[in-house]
Amino acid sequence: MSRAVILDRDGTLIDFYRDPELGVVTPVFHPDHVRLLEGVAEGLRLLHDNDYLLAIATNQPDAAKGKLPRTAIEAANQALLDALTELSIPIATLQVCFHHPEGGPGGDPTLIGPCNCRKPAPGLLDRIVEELALDRSRCWMIGDTAADLGAAHAAGVRSALVLQTDRCELCQLRGGPPCPHEPALRGARLDELAQAIIAAG
Repeated sequence: MSRAVILDRDGTLIDFYRDPELGVVTPVFHPDHVRLLEGVAEGLRLLHDNDYLLAIATNQPDAAKGKLPRTAIEAANQALLDALTELSIPIATLQVCFHHPEGGPGGDPTLIGPCNCRKPAPGLLDRIVEELALDRSRCWMIGDTAADLGAAHAAGVRSALVLQTDRCELCQLRGGPPCPHEPALRGARLDELAQAIIAAG
């Protein structure tokens, strides 16, 4: 069975979008806004060169909330995959949870309600493990929120937290109760975490 690193999208692989007119910070919703965070390309390449499969697991509830059409989310995801392909970094699979338990005005009713895939539930990670025939004991989840750490714990994989502590504008996006699950590794950049994961074996 193979080993892999499963990665969150926003705040882990790509930067958030800042609207200069509204003064808000949101997840990316347009292909032109996709920008890899510093150290991401180097970290992913290092993991790939050391025989880790790479996968993405991301919560994207804005279609359920009525904020965006699902096609916009899918276009941004495809832009990310295209950007990584241009860098010769293959992604084995990308899994998305479009659900939200409450939804919002104008939200897609088929996406509103409970599910087992929205992190911190393990559904997305379980799906990746099964699709790629992974050995859970040799897999990692890298994310930037308590939900990512909770999903890793629930799925039985090790976790790593990437968090730039000097970016206060992101605090509003990382709200919620603290996670009771301490990550095995933490760092400010993905390339730092990639080196630590390889060293940990």
